[in-house]
Amino acid sequence: MTATTAIPWWAPQIGTEERERLLRVLDSNYLNEGTVTEEFERSAAGMFGAAHAVATTSGTSAIFLALAALGVGHGDEVIVPDVTFIATANAVTLTGATPVLIDVNPHTLTIDAAAVDASVTPRTRAVVPVHVSGRAAPMEAILEVARRRGIAVVEDAAEALDSRHRGRFLGTFGAAGCFSFSPNKTITTGQGGLVVTDDAGLARRLRELKDQGRPVRGTGGNDVHDVLGFNFKLTNLQAAVGVAQLDKLRARAAHQRDLYRWYAAGLADVRQVRVLPFKVDEGETPQWVDAIAEERDALVEQLRRHDVHCRPFWFPIHTQRPYADADARFPVSTRLMPSALWLPSALQLTEADVLLVCDQIRAFYRGRS
Repeated sequence: MTATTAIPWWAPQIGTEERERLLRVLDSNYLNEGTVTEEFERSAAGMFGAAHAVATTSGTSAIFLALAALGVGHGDEVIVPDVTFIATANAVTLTGATPVLIDVNPHTLTIDAAAVDASVTPRTRAVVPVHVSGRAAPMEAILEVARRRGIAVVEDAAEALDSRHRGRFLGTFGAAGCFSFSPNKTITTGQGGLVVTDDAGLARRLRELKDQGRPVRGTGGNDVHDVLGFNFKLTNLQAAVGVAQLDKLRARAAHQRDLYRWYAAGLADVRQVRVLPFKVDEGETPQWVDAIAEERDALVEQLRRHDVHCRPFWFPIHTQRPYADADARFPVSTRLMPSALWLPSALQLTEADVLLVCDQIRAFYRGRS
């Protein structure tokens, strides 16, 4: 069976509400960061249950700013999982610190808490657990290690919008949580990010760092700049899209949980595919549905020929030239990443679409036996 229309891996969804809000910003003639960005920050903070939210240019800059606000810099080390988008490590490098890569849990692909503990040195200042695909990293264990070893926790929740763990939103467990609104996220501002925190002092330092040392919006003229800062502001144009998208987050997250249920049931009898677990009934929300599949590359190509589109997982960071390291130090990521993929998880997919994908996967493996 071939799809009558293409089944995408992902596609952003923009509606009339976003267009109307954008037009209002254009009519205001104030395109830079301003009151619309502030509205977006307040709405996001309330939605995620955080005291403060600071909007930034991207998820990468959000992680950088959170670490820098905590004092991470040259000579420091920050622990990062080997399985994540390279932006997580790059954000650490941007602070001047060194990313220390560690292996992941084979069942969840999230950071291994025991490996975090074993990797702490006198130079370690922070750990960045990544909630891969929206699946919770082992936060209780990581927080205990961090408390005992005196290091900060900055959550990379870029893929964890509206995903909860034990009744609490991911991104609100550590000193700071960082989100992304790039086009392949459940809600988007084109490019954009957010840091949430309950620490008022940290929030102030984040605002200084993202706006040339100013804790509040200035004039660009005779402003006082008491501390060093940069320019990582989110414009009113982007925030206007974000405000409209936030209104759709809960409905979209419910759909993503349904997608996982449909795939888990539809592929339960395919022994060559392991759909990675999500605790959707406890509030975890998949950004995308991920799986470990035998003969992954051949499967992806066969699906593509039938207009069904998947995305292979990242290469382990330790295999990328800027962070090259020996495979032997990362047995789990080295073994599993060549078999990992994200199944089609676009917001517009129906249960019938998912069943068609499952049928195509089943047919592929029947043809290989």
